[in-house]
Amino acid sequence: MSCHCHDCHENDKNKNECCNNKHREKRFPVFVRLILGAVLFLTAVISGIEALFFAAYLILGYDVLIDAVRDIKNIFNESFLMSIATIGALIIGKYPEAVAVMLFYQIGEMLSDYAVDKSKENIGKLMDLRSDSACALRNGGFISVPCEEVSVDDIIQVSSGEKIPLDGVIVKGSAYLDTSALTGEAVPVSVTEGDEVMSGSINTNSVIEIKVTKIYSESTASKILELVQANKKSSSERFITRFSRIYTPIVVILALLIGIIPSVLTGDWYRWMYTAMTFLVVSCPCALVVSVPLTFFAGLGRASKSGILIKGSNSLEQLAQIKTVAFDKTGTLTEGRFEVVRISAAGIKAQVLEYAAYAESFSSHPIARAIVCAYGKAVDRLRITDYREIAGKGVLAVIDGHKVCVGSAAFTCAESVEENAVYISIDDKFAGYIIVDDKIKASAKETVAELKNLGISSVMLTGDSEQNAKHVADEIAIPYYAGLLPRDKVEKFKEWRGKTKAAFIGDGINDAPVLSCADLGISMGNIGTDAAIESADAVIMSDDIEKIPVAVRLARRTILLLRENVVFAVSVKVLIMILGIFGIASMWLAVFADVGVCLLVILNALRAFFDKR
Repeated sequence: MSCHCHDCHENDKNKNECCNNKHREKRFPVFVRLILGAVLFLTAVISGIEALFFAAYLILGYDVLIDAVRDIKNIFNESFLMSIATIGALIIGKYPEAVAVMLFYQIGEMLSDYAVDKSKENIGKLMDLRSDSACALRNGGFISVPCEEVSVDDIIQVSSGEKIPLDGVIVKGSAYLDTSALTGEAVPVSVTEGDEVMSGSINTNSVIEIKVTKIYSESTASKILELVQANKKSSSERFITRFSRIYTPIVVILALLIGIIPSVLTGDWYRWMYTAMTFLVVSCPCALVVSVPLTFFAGLGRASKSGILIKGSNSLEQLAQIKTVAFDKTGTLTEGRFEVVRISAAGIKAQVLEYAAYAESFSSHPIARAIVCAYGKAVDRLRITDYREIAGKGVLAVIDGHKVCVGSAAFTCAESVEENAVYISIDDKFAGYIIVDDKIKASAKETVAELKNLGISSVMLTGDSEQNAKHVADEIAIPYYAGLLPRDKVEKFKEWRGKTKAAFIGDGINDAPVLSCADLGISMGNIGTDAAIESADAVIMSDDIEKIPVAVRLARRTILLLRENVVFAVSVKVLIMILGIFGIASMWLAVFADVGVCLLVILNALRAFFDKR
């Protein structure tokens, strides 16, 4: 059977090219206007022809003038300030200054747009995770259909180079998947029949067929898209918005007072109107308005590049303030799957494992599955002539004529008792035991230690038994509370956190309530349930908890850059405003205080994105 989905793959490609073209088209006319306006401006300066100044002014600033008129209801905006300042400069004959303000303003706007596009690039990759169509099996052949029309248990085909459109399980073929957009990990992942795959991954080398396990709206790519789009403004952004609404009318009124009162008293209208225009230019809050969201965009973009998805600037700001962290155990500090870690046998270890695997082959319990998996061979059930489950004790089976008991220490006449052990007896004689445990993640201890170095205290909250919790807690040196139901976790979390900003990190459906009540909820997205991901404020797209300290450092670095930008922008503006009032600052200096400062804070903001640490 052949797939006829080349068109849908091309559609995705064309859509991306179309979006890129739109960005280029947006900047291209501005670039042409800048070149033409700059040439006319220089020609006017050299020749002194006033008409050329006016032509350059209109070419460079017509959109600013239109915006000022169009948004007349919100009269005290940036365009309004630029318009009255430059028109006033033209009226008093300061043509070069008026044109220069518009020229540098447009340069700043173009570079700002470019910087935003650059810092959004990785978030944009996440937005492109989702496919619009899939190659679905219909009437014996694969055809392209909208993803919304694909149901659970449908078979879809994904060719080399295509994105996986829906979550599912591979039923035919094997491949290497590029999951870097999801997890931040560059190394391709090998998958084969029976393996689960996530939508948004890219098939790099061969054709595979997948049985769909989640509908389009519930797939990983859709959930991530919803997560990224749920962007809540931070308190810093809300403050800047409120600040601008109060600040702008105040500076306009001050400019009027500076221009009118001294002019009436001294009769020197030219000097004081020029001072008022200079004051207006330097007072434009664009450096503040641009730098705050841009710094957050840079931080969010850097986080997504590392496989850390954060629900907007509000969550990033909360992350920077975290002082305490509570961890779930299973799937967060541990691998989340049982495995055989040790075999102790009175005789031959291989025989103990073989008999235990045969006896447990009928059970679907995770511990039984781990023992069968460790055996690693096909189980010939013809060798089993009897099988019984003994409630509360274990299982009894007759294998090759031998009576095999697997279960508790008392049931198998165990000679010693070990934690997390499954005991085996053969023909009523103790044969040994198998230690089955949820393996602690290699990075767990280092992560807790690194958080401590960052001034963050940690605790483990788990619904697991006291015995299992203590084993993990002792290994990674972390305080713990065990045997907690979801409601208990919430109560214990609130009690433990005190008055500090606290985060909770978990992956299970039972973690959703405490994720919701934390100042910041972090979910382990690669194995996390939908409920946990939806309740979380941030998602670590791989299982690597080492990325949690990385996320904290990145958030703190972003907030530091944000504060640097605000302090620098405000300080320079206030200084030059004061100089302008006393007639010391020229409009050229005002242009630097506005556009120059804006460019500097943009460059400083982008350090959050390009920081290699």
